Amino acid sequence: MKITKLSLYKVPPRWLFLKIDTDEGISGWGEPVVEGRAETVKAAVNELSDYIIGRNPNDIEDIWQTLYRGGFYRGGPILMSAISGIEQALWDIKGKYYNIPVYEMLGGKARQKIKVYSWIGGDRPADVAAAAREKQEQGFQAVKMNASEEMNYIDSFSKVDAVIERVASIREALGKDFGIGVDFHGRIHKTMAKTLVKELEPYRPMFIEEPVLPENNEALREIALHTTCPIATGERMYTRWGFKQLLQDGYVDIIQPDLSHTGGILEGKKIAAMAEAYDVSIAPHCPLGPMTLASSVHLDASTPNFIIQEQSLGIHYNQGMDILDYINNPEVFAYKDGYVNIPDQPGLGIEINEEKVKQAAEVGHDWKNPIWRHEDGSIAEW
Repeated sequence: MKITKLSLYKVPPRWLFLKIDTDEGISGWGEPVVEGRAETVKAAVNELSDYIIGRNPNDIEDIWQTLYRGGFYRGGPILMSAISGIEQALWDIKGKYYNIPVYEMLGGKARQKIKVYSWIGGDRPADVAAAAREKQEQGFQAVKMNASEEMNYIDSFSKVDAVIERVASIREALGKDFGIGVDFHGRIHKTMAKTLVKELEPYRPMFIEEPVLPENNEALREIALHTTCPIATGERMYTRWGFKQLLQDGYVDIIQPDLSHTGGILEGKKIAAMAEAYDVSIAPHCPLGPMTLASSVHLDASTPNFIIQEQSLGIHYNQGMDILDYINNPEVFAYKDGYVNIPDQPGLGIEINEEKVKQAAEVGHDWKNPIWRHEDGSIAEW
């Protein structure tokens, strides 16, 4: 079996889909994208295609090593996202070739179903208690929301109070066992993060996510001294080498690699195994489309230290199109009591509606994240 063609489709709301064809009529789908940089990743995939046309798609490890080590400069969001989407598609092909789900090739099931959470609140969180109650009524046992709007290095305590009030409103409305993930989104600098994590502790968040930007991970040591809340991070970190120091330092409780950014499914499996050795759990990041979610679910199914999966159905970014709009078997992502079943079809287990993808690609997108500024006009983290 040989790879014959790569086709890329930039589709709403902000995604890039990849289809890899083979000479035996088996095709696989992946999702190589950086949110807001889809065209750049598209160019990277096209540039990498010279290394894989004519290759046997079953040689996933060697292809990955070729794409990663074949360039003198390695890592980072663009290259690793391009490799990730290619790698996902190769697993999809391999599973279809051998007529088994991807998780079976990763060691088989470590659990019988996958716990998921849902997003609420939007970029500027509001009305979160009502939104969380709605999600609870849909069966979800946990939600995640952004902690705050923009926040300066030193900022007003009214902003801190607003964060606490939102979290407290969910805890009061939904009880002590409902999971509340609080995403700092890298918007909050170390000084204010120390205050916030301390103030949040009485409300027992499920985790606090990206309390600082990953380039400032050394600050996690000081932040951890101010809270016993689980600390999560990792969506903007790439490959096992990117996670090595974080795990060695010992201040993180949950890692969140994104399988469309960090290097793909097998790289995610390797990162998870490293984390397990440090008694750290994994909750893959996934505010993206159906291929990333399916890839994550297969990793989750076969990974003992997995705890909960992000998914983007109904997320505030998905304007106009959503996950289920691109697949012919939407039942594969049917959530019940806060869980989703493990796919039992070959490959990634999702049937892509290629005609719908092509139609959507005619529309395309030019999604960019907002540019926020502080009161004095300086750039704020989004």
